[in-house]
Amino acid sequence: MKAIVQERYGSSETLRLRDIDRPSPAAGEVLVRVRAAAVNARDWHIMRGDPMLARLAMPSDFGWTGPKRTVRGSDFAGVVEAVGPGVTTYAPGDEVYGDLREDDGAFAEYARVPLGNLARKPAGLTFAQAAAVPLAGTTALAALRDAGKVRPGQHVLVNGASGGVGTFAVQLAKVFGATVTGVCSTRNAELVAELGADHVVDYTREDFTRSGHRYDVLLDLVGNRSLRACRRALAADGRLVIAGGGVSGGGRPSLVGPMSLVIRANAARLRDKRIVPLSNVPPSPQSLATLREHLEAGEITPAVDRTFPLDRAAEAVRYLEIDHARAKVVITL
Repeated sequence: MKAIVQERYGSSETLRLRDIDRPSPAAGEVLVRVRAAAVNARDWHIMRGDPMLARLAMPSDFGWTGPKRTVRGSDFAGVVEAVGPGVTTYAPGDEVYGDLREDDGAFAEYARVPLGNLARKPAGLTFAQAAAVPLAGTTALAALRDAGKVRPGQHVLVNGASGGVGTFAVQLAKVFGATVTGVCSTRNAELVAELGADHVVDYTREDFTRSGHRYDVLLDLVGNRSLRACRRALAADGRLVIAGGGVSGGGRPSLVGPMSLVIRANAARLRDKRIVPLSNVPPSPQSLATLREHLEAGEITPAVDRTFPLDRAAEAVRYLEIDHARAKVVITL
């Protein structure tokens, strides 16, 4: 089968289209013929081995000189090709979607998927739309529902509203009954408004931490404001949810990167319980099923910026990392 393979850390130029052996599903797994795979910040972080501290702190993903797994990609949507021993919940021909996470391997014609990492594909969505959902949607759901505990009537601000997680967060916050403010750049303001934001703040013209507005939940997906500044924008009993994935250093690996924000947030939480760091959110069939319900009800819609064929996967990763992509970028097969 064809797959995007990487053997050493580096830029998107280290990603190569190669022929490799097709995997076989073990007990508790299915083999999925991948029809689409989304690109996430996680992919370029692992591609570059960035931040360098992660090579020690996250050994399941990062090796010292190259990724633990050579085929990139975690989010996927496709069709079950075969099932492993003992699997009765899926059969060949079923349309599914999910998130391989530390197993990786979605940038390929076939992927071996544990049952805990997938669910049935939402009806009415294309494979490209479905592939855009798992990691970003699960993160947004956990940030707002579980960490932020958003309730009807609350005021929610999403910093990074036009990104992969942010586009889902704006929509989910509206589903939960909140009044939503989305922070983004000038060129993305129209998109964020179309997703349902009640107010849009252009960060090139206004600093939301100095506007005087107070929010019940502030979801920071960017980390471009200090914790002190963000606390200034919180209501007295508000929650600051930190879930930033960091931004590219333009090819220069950082030592700590976005991990520094999580470290500082955990330290600050000892003094201020309003700060809620959100680290890695594992995929689950339950979260994917919840997202499917919202998708099939038309309450949320994946926002896909661009799609690329598999043989242009390196270009897709570069577009997300370097070229200021918005919403989701998807590889189609």
